[in-house]
Amino acid sequence: MEKDNKRPEIGTFSGFHSVHFYSGNSKQSAQYYTSKFGFNPLAYCGLETGNREFATHVISNGKVIFAFSTAYENKTEKQKDFYRFLEQHGDGVKEIVFNIDSVENAFKVATNRGAKPYEEVTKIEDKNGKGFITRCAFEVQKDTSLVLLDKSNYKGTYLPGFQENLPVDPINNFIPTPKLNFIDHIVSNHGLGDMEPTVNWYLKMLDFHVFWSVDDKIIHTEYSSLKSTVVADFDETIKMPQNEPAVGKRGKSQIQEYVDYYMGSGVQHIALNTNDIIATISNLRSRGLEFLKVPKTYYDNLRKRLEASPIKVKEDLDKIEELGILVDFDDKGYLLQLFTKNLQDKPTFFIEFIQRANNDGFGAGNFKSLFEAIEREQQERGNLLN
Repeated sequence: MEKDNKRPEIGTFSGFHSVHFYSGNSKQSAQYYTSKFGFNPLAYCGLETGNREFATHVISNGKVIFAFSTAYENKTEKQKDFYRFLEQHGDGVKEIVFNIDSVENAFKVATNRGAKPYEEVTKIEDKNGKGFITRCAFEVQKDTSLVLLDKSNYKGTYLPGFQENLPVDPINNFIPTPKLNFIDHIVSNHGLGDMEPTVNWYLKMLDFHVFWSVDDKIIHTEYSSLKSTVVADFDETIKMPQNEPAVGKRGKSQIQEYVDYYMGSGVQHIALNTNDIIATISNLRSRGLEFLKVPKTYYDNLRKRLEASPIKVKEDLDKIEELGILVDFDDKGYLLQLFTKNLQDKPTFFIEFIQRANNDGFGAGNFKSLFEAIEREQQERGNLLN
């Protein structure tokens, strides 16, 4: 489905609002991201604020907002859903939240087209007079909800019901925080045959279009391969790559490894946009964050390719190599990107950092090197070969 020039009936999206994780210990999860990633506390909801079901710690950096929730008990339906989620998947993304101009309109349009709601249109008012928000949700893939949120009538920092303006994490007084902009894209992995129905859901229900698509003839190594389709909203403020493994290779693809350990479809990684990836990665390495490694031959080949290209990378290539940053380019521009190692014991989630210079791609030129780096990690886990 190609992009239509006509404004979509669903309404206007304006990027990602936040990502909501279910975690076995939300306080420690939030603190991990403040110490390792330079986030700061943004809001809190729990027993002290009158919420008897969940403790939720919210952190932010720039427009990037992560919320982590843990159920206190296993009594209510929401709490039972939390423990069922945790038992099957472990820590993971429960909700992806989009900003939209009219939740009511979007809900009406999507349900008229056959979308099954996970949460009806809900209005939540702030007790301190800061206004209200409106939201609804759909379960696009099992156990991962897509939330549509309208905050235009709310003056608070995060959402009603939360304590806000929390103190800065002390570690960020000693180490400058990296400057992040916003969530660039969110990648979901699916089992074989499950990607296309998800893609079609976005196209049909939300008036998204196919931004980019590639198959296993292009994305493959000696051991694994995958198919990927990126869907985006009309204004392309939201991009959602959807991946599934391809068959017929010697080893187990990183996508299949994810599906096996996550026990289904879910969010594999989140890409965070920055204007200065060299400063960002330098900062994060000083905090002890670990990244995937690529061999020196990658940079030898990169320099040769750039010599034959009209594109000039402004950043210092020696510094790029020192930090292990990947570079991809076409005839219009380039991007710089780097991926953390898995952030949990199960290989089911990591973070990407990306800087764009007139390039709106996803680093296709780096896929082979990236996958080989991931395969080296898989080999250490004993999960590469079938």
